[in-house]
Amino acid sequence: MRYDDSPPSPESASSVSPDRRWFTRRSGLAVGAAVLAPTLLAGWVLVQVTTGAGADDARPPRIVMPAATPSLTPASTPTPTATAPEAKGPLAGKTVVIDPGHNTGNFQHTSEIDQKVDIGTTRKECDTTGTTTNAGYKEAEFTLDVSRRLRTVLEAKGLKVVLTHEADRAWGPCINERARIGNEAAADAVVSVHADGVSSGNRGYHIILPAKVKGGAADTAKIVGPSRDLGEKIGSNFARTTGSAPANYLGSGTGLVVRDDLGGLNLSTRPKVFIECGNMRDAKDAALLTSPEWRQKAAQGIADGIVGFLGG
Repeated sequence: MRYDDSPPSPESASSVSPDRRWFTRRSGLAVGAAVLAPTLLAGWVLVQVTTGAGADDARPPRIVMPAATPSLTPASTPTPTATAPEAKGPLAGKTVVIDPGHNTGNFQHTSEIDQKVDIGTTRKECDTTGTTTNAGYKEAEFTLDVSRRLRTVLEAKGLKVVLTHEADRAWGPCINERARIGNEAAADAVVSVHADGVSSGNRGYHIILPAKVKGGAADTAKIVGPSRDLGEKIGSNFARTTGSAPANYLGSGTGLVVRDDLGGLNLSTRPKVFIECGNMRDAKDAALLTSPEWRQKAAQGIADGIVGFLGG
């Protein structure tokens, strides 16, 4: 978040010797046996005909059609549809809202996102573009990818997961709408995913917690405590899973920062935190943030923190 904000073949009749003909003269009994190609006479029955006549004038076998038999083809059965596991214990019925920070379309809609919205204590821009790595990888691309991975991990636990957006809109949503989505979902936890954009050399993650504020529609008194619990659990699990350290440029090494100027926190009535997963402007952090393998670890770490907060 930028704070500037893939049997052999039958012999022919002419070649068969007298003592090897199909109909034997010695017995005076001619036994006819015919082999019919199954692909031509499938399901027909060959009836053996016995006669005293010589083999040369033996009558051909009589063929009859059997009574119809039921089809042996098994009835097709529908393929079961995979469903998410049902949460049990303390996770049962829980909802998590994930807020992918910014939107890649914001860059083309600066006038819209610059419009001020009420965050309770003041008015602030609807949203910002977010930052990028020096190579141009957008924060909004990062946040959406991590958020989708996070959703997959949480749904595998049986949790209901709501995303505030999936880049399915031209820009936004605004910060006040993001807060409202979490509130209306009655979320048990809300996490806004970001990456920072400060000068090179500044590294590490940090968790932003809501300050105690009251003004207009903002009143965070009831969520300050649980939000800190949520943030601490996410921070410790994120560090363990990703190997990242707390930010070296703020938070005094705790990885925790309290702010009162973020509308997404001020307007929330549900336990909520922001996570800045690293600094996109630092080459070493950027190498992590642009790695799909690392982003999966990031999602797992955040998920483990959320599940721990929910008592799972």
